[in-house]
Amino acid sequence: MSSGNGFWSLLFHTLFVVFVMAPIVVVCIIAFTPEGYLSMPTNGASLRWFQALWNNAEFTGSFRTSLALGAASASIAALISVPAAIAIVRYDFPGRQAFLSLCMSPLMVPSIVLGVAFLRFFSQIGMSGTITGLTISHVILIVPYVLRTIMNSLGSLDRSLDHAAASLGSPGWTTFRRITLPLILPGILSGWMLAFITSFDEVTMTIFISSPETTTLPVRLMLYIEDSIDPLVAAVSTVLIVMALVVMLVLDRLFGLDRMLIGSGPSDRDR
Repeated sequence: MSSGNGFWSLLFHTLFVVFVMAPIVVVCIIAFTPEGYLSMPTNGASLRWFQALWNNAEFTGSFRTSLALGAASASIAALISVPAAIAIVRYDFPGRQAFLSLCMSPLMVPSIVLGVAFLRFFSQIGMSGTITGLTISHVILIVPYVLRTIMNSLGSLDRSLDHAAASLGSPGWTTFRRITLPLILPGILSGWMLAFITSFDEVTMTIFISSPETTTLPVRLMLYIEDSIDPLVAAVSTVLIVMALVVMLVLDRLFGLDRMLIGSGPSDRDR
């Protein structure tokens, strides 16, 4: 009976993985078609659409804009979230729960509502369509993701380590820099990565407050698909998939994805 259950369980998980991966594989295959339309490369493979992507100044410019915007937004969100998470997790002060609710509130507001609100606000102060306005709006949107991961890291941290450092005469800043920060660094990096991905992929809010000079890659893709659909879109998607895989492999080598995304358990700390 147990072997039969194991077989059906393996079959179910195999079919589930195939179901999830099939669209990604199809998109990657279509990116290598030599045809001028969406088709499987039955007549051979070609790098035609990757070359077209490389020579497309609009897409490469939007890609650089998305990279810079995502990196800047995620970094600023991390700088804000670290002291906020320490205050929320380790201190009890009046309005603590209200402060936490305020920080997490962007998750409860639809992106289209945020886009309209930011559009009106930035238009009134003369920042509509600027990279500064985009960065501010993205920081507000992604702070909850970084804050939550850092709070989880701090919650699983043994406070006796800080107490031991303080008992040995270590100042508060030194304790944070040499003990607390290295231990919560995986949480900060995982939050940064999640925030970067969220900022990079954001389109609903961004389309309201971007301009032709600050068009991000997701917005550029949406505008491109409105006019034509060809394998260039598949080539863009394939490049992004490969880049995501490379980043995940590098992070796994440096820090370990289990530690970054799940955190260290008691057994890890004991070791």
